[in-house]
Amino acid sequence: MRETDLYAPVKALLEAQGYTVKGEVGAVDVVAVRGEDPPVIVELKTGFSLSLIHQAIARQAVTDAVYVAVPRKTGRTAWPALKNNKTLCRRLGLGLITVRPEDGYIEILCDPAPYRPRQNLRRKARLLREFARLDGDPNTGGSTRRMLVTAYRQDALKTAAFLATNGPTKASEVAKVTGVANARAIMADDHYGWFERVARGIYDLTEAGRAAAE
Repeated sequence: MRETDLYAPVKALLEAQGYTVKGEVGAVDVVAVRGEDPPVIVELKTGFSLSLIHQAIARQAVTDAVYVAVPRKTGRTAWPALKNNKTLCRRLGLGLITVRPEDGYIEILCDPAPYRPRQNLRRKARLLREFARLDGDPNTGGSTRRMLVTAYRQDALKTAAFLATNGPTKASEVAKVTGVANARAIMADDHYGWFERVARGIYDLTEAGRAAAE
């Protein structure tokens, strides 16, 4: 689908709302005017790009009513990408229009509006809790997720180091001495294959656990 193929559906949509629409006005792809309302600007592109976003943001110096219009793509990755781009447009105060190539079906996914962020307090609390639990700064920013040292792994290592020195020990004693409050759960769940229960409430290390402790 070419950019020019987007023009007719976009123009028809705006004209149905009472706008007078003209294409290629100055440097702008589409301009729509209706009485005393602020002008509507639409930038047409065959796909999302950083240059499209830059272009649309520049148009906000003229009017708050700025849209970007792109073809509605299909495929396994199309919907997640569209969802992310819709979120981006909302945050930037831009409107988003999609046009279906096969029949010209047009849809406004969001209108230009001031962005009012809503914080996820649960995620914020989880992030700060993990920050507080980490001893020191064990990870280099930008590292691969698989190689990260989490607070849980640090607690497991503390527990393993204690058992490596003291041998089989009651879980309550491990928690008390190491300060790892969830030591019992860490040893019982044994996510890393480091621990084994040798008696009721008493744990020791496996060979993998001894290697980790070293």
